[in-house]
Amino acid sequence: MEVKKIMHYSSSQKILLVGEGDFSFSLCLAKAFGTAANMAATSLDSEDSILHNYSSGSTNLDELEELGCTIVHGVDAHTMSEHTFLKGNHFDRIIFNFPHAGFTLPEHHWFQIELHQDLVRGFLGNAREILGENGEIHVTHKTSYPFNKWEIEKLANEAGLCIVEKVPFYRWNYPGYINKRGHGPKCGRTFPVGESATFKFALDPVGEEKTCL
Repeated sequence: MEVKKIMHYSSSQKILLVGEGDFSFSLCLAKAFGTAANMAATSLDSEDSILHNYSSGSTNLDELEELGCTIVHGVDAHTMSEHTFLKGNHFDRIIFNFPHAGFTLPEHHWFQIELHQDLVRGFLGNAREILGENGEIHVTHKTSYPFNKWEIEKLANEAGLCIVEKVPFYRWNYPGYINKRGHGPKCGRTFPVGESATFKFALDPVGEEKTCL
């Protein structure tokens, strides 16, 4: 079967998507591959919440199911490695786009930044437990202030991961993907991504098996 690709991802990879909102990123990949049989797409929200908060949620979920995607709701990034479905599975790519801990204080406040860091730290620690050999964990994140204060790379190092590559993120590279807020009074609305990048992490190398920056 022909291998199809879009940006950093291909139909030959076993892909896990974490923290999906309206599932438009998952659907973008599935359409590019012509199948979603190699994908598992998860959300923290229940299916009812997805349908209520996102106008495109129902359509996106239906299309993903038709393309063979495994969809799991109620998956917490902090405990996902112990989830009934995910436990014992290993993935080539684990993706979390624009992680956000919700709106408690202004984004520049130190406590709000710590909340975000706790979310990412928990995700990275769990993701490494279900990462396949030579797999990568991808976090797409804003890189301008105050978001650079999250120190994504430092959090990854603390989790026993190293950065393989950091590449600029442009939404237009993913047709049909519309990033959406998942919390607060503007839940379901899009937000400007500004300067953003996809951080690619891998397990710390053993010998010469993996090259890290």
